[in-house]
Amino acid sequence: MSTQELIEVVLPGTVEPEGLQLRRGAVPTPGPGQVLIRMEATGVSFAEQQMRRGRYYDQPPFPFVPGYDVVGRVTATGEGVEASLAGVRVAALLKIGGWASHVLVEAADVVPVPDGIGAAQAETVVLNGITAWQMLHRRARVRAGQTVLVHGANGGVGSVLVQLARAAGVRVIGTASARHHDALREQGVTPVDYRTQDVAARVRELAPGGVDAVFDHVGGRSLIDSWHLLAPGGMLVAYGSASTRDDAGSKQWPVVKILGRVWLWNALPNRRRATFYNVWAGKALARNRFRARLRADLGEVFGALQRGDVTARIAAELPLARAAEALRLAESGTVAGKIVLNP
Repeated sequence: MSTQELIEVVLPGTVEPEGLQLRRGAVPTPGPGQVLIRMEATGVSFAEQQMRRGRYYDQPPFPFVPGYDVVGRVTATGEGVEASLAGVRVAALLKIGGWASHVLVEAADVVPVPDGIGAAQAETVVLNGITAWQMLHRRARVRAGQTVLVHGANGGVGSVLVQLARAAGVRVIGTASARHHDALREQGVTPVDYRTQDVAARVRELAPGGVDAVFDHVGGRSLIDSWHLLAPGGMLVAYGSASTRDDAGSKQWPVVKILGRVWLWNALPNRRRATFYNVWAGKALARNRFRARLRADLGEVFGALQRGDVTARIAAELPLARAAEALRLAESGTVAGKIVLNP
């Protein structure tokens, strides 16, 4: 791939993965306060799966370039940006635009990747790691000796979440299909098969007094069960609605329903709490605080990766030109870990 040519994957509308388009053009020049990143790794997350169906609740109008996060080298800096950033490997959370050979990013939004961490390794813990860390430590505020339930414990976010929880001395119960149970047990996680077992009944057997936190990306009926599995003082962290991925109708409605339930449950006279997690919460009102928090938390996740508390779980690496294949693989539900796109 030429370093003088921009190559990006375009999502033209609600298409099958094979409907993704490859577009070529001139490499952009960074403006004031910006840096140009030459992509080394970007990822396929659940967000892109929803976007190609037109189901991500705040996605932009079609067409656009998907790609929630990116890792790469700074190749050029704009006016007002320290020249020393050139050549540095950085990570950035974008929401869209990462599926491209070159990406323009505000310099204040990039986080340096520590030496010794490869681009693909870092990519596995940008969006997934920030989400897991903030839900675990900023929302649920877990403590050693507590018990938590993680839905989708083998998934992109779930696999990082269970590792961070175990590193914090927390007992973890995790839902996953049977083929992932041995791997979960090796991590000290007690697995529950969501396909063949009554999840709520099994969790009550394992934690008769309830669990201290539940991390639920499924939504729907699962969210209601998760609420009732909480111990007094417990926290339900909802962060998605995977069960409605293929539904028709308003893409905002599943999130509105979750927010409504969270508001209602918190209004009840009980000792349990619920929250809806959104990684972008607070950015519009307190941009500098958001950036500082993101930098600090991603630093914590990179530190956990360096210590071995978290292992980079790469399901597959494919070139950007094979993004359709990568997206199809991600949607198959047959892999564990992150699917990474390279130049």
